[in-house]
Amino acid sequence: MDLSTRYLGLNLKNPIVPSASPMSRTVGSVRLMEDYGASAVVMYSIFEEQIRHESKELHHHLTVHAESYAEATSYFPEAHEYHTGPDEYLNHIRKLKEAVSIPIIGSINGVTDGGWVEYAKLIQQAGADALELNIYNIPTDPNMSGDDIEQSYLNIVKDVRSQVTIPVAVKLSPYFSSLANVAQRLDKTGINGLVLFNRFYQPDINLDTLSVEPGVVLSNSDSLRLPLRWIGILYKKINADLAATTGVHTAEDVLKLIMAGANVTMMCSSLLRHGPRKIREVLTGIQQWMVEHEYESFNIMRGSMSHQSVADPSSFERANYMKALQSYM
Repeated sequence: MDLSTRYLGLNLKNPIVPSASPMSRTVGSVRLMEDYGASAVVMYSIFEEQIRHESKELHHHLTVHAESYAEATSYFPEAHEYHTGPDEYLNHIRKLKEAVSIPIIGSINGVTDGGWVEYAKLIQQAGADALELNIYNIPTDPNMSGDDIEQSYLNIVKDVRSQVTIPVAVKLSPYFSSLANVAQRLDKTGINGLVLFNRFYQPDINLDTLSVEPGVVLSNSDSLRLPLRWIGILYKKINADLAATTGVHTAEDVLKLIMAGANVTMMCSSLLRHGPRKIREVLTGIQQWMVEHEYESFNIMRGSMSHQSVADPSSFERANYMKALQSYM
C-alpha cells in the first residue's frame, strides 16, 4: 500500500505533517514524531516582533553561521529550557537537520511587508527544506480596505518569494470576502502551497481582574468542515499544493481531506492532547480503511470528492446551508 504524497516539491512517505506548535521546540520531541510516522514537521513560528528585536544583528547572521549540536532530552521542556529568539531558532533548525531525516519546514509569523523578508533568507541558509509564511493579521483600522489587506499579503509573499529558492507555502485565514480570488492571486506569485486555515485565537475577558486575556481552545474534528470545504473548492483551480490544518484528529479526518484534494494534513491539537503516538494510531487507521475499501494509494483517492468531481457541486456552496437547516429540522 502506497501512502506517499508530494508537498512543496518534497516526496513524503505519508500525508501526516505536525503543524507549527510547541511540539517542535526540542530535538527529542521532533525525533519522537518522526519515530511515530510523521513525514515532515513544521517548526514553531518565529515572530516578526522577535526579528525586529534583533534586526541590528541581521547583517552579521547573513554571513556567519554559529553551529551548535547540543540536544535536549526532555519531551516537553520547561519554559526556561528553550528560547524563542531568532538566533536560537536558526540554531534549532541546524540541530534538527542533524538529528532527523524528515523535511523541516520553517515558519515565520509576521504582519508587515518587508519586516521579516531577510529572515526568510536566514532560515533557508540554516538548512530548512521549505518555508511557511504564517500571516497573522487582525486589521483594526477602519480606513484600511479589504483590497489594502489583500495587497499587503501579496507584497509579503512576492518579497519573500524573490529572496529565497526553497519552496514557500502561505498559511491563510478564512476571513476574506473572496477567498478563491485571494488564493488565485497568491498562486500567481509562484508560491508552492497554501495552508488552510490559520486559527486566530480569540481573546477573553477575565471578570475578576477586568483584563483581556489570551486563551487557547484546541480544535476537534468538527473544525474540519471549513478547510474541507475550501480545499474541495480550490482543488485543481490553482497550481499550489493544498495543506489542511485545523480539525485533523482521526484517520477518517485525513481520508476526507485527501478526497477533497489535500496533499497533506497537518496535526496540532490532537498531538498536544495525546502526544506523538497519535500519529501512528491515525496511520494505522488509514491503512485499515484503505484495505477494506480496496484503495492502493492516495493518488487514486485525491480529489475524488472535490467540487469539480462530485455529482452535486452545490453541496460545497449555498445549497449546503439550506440542506443543513432542513436536515436538522
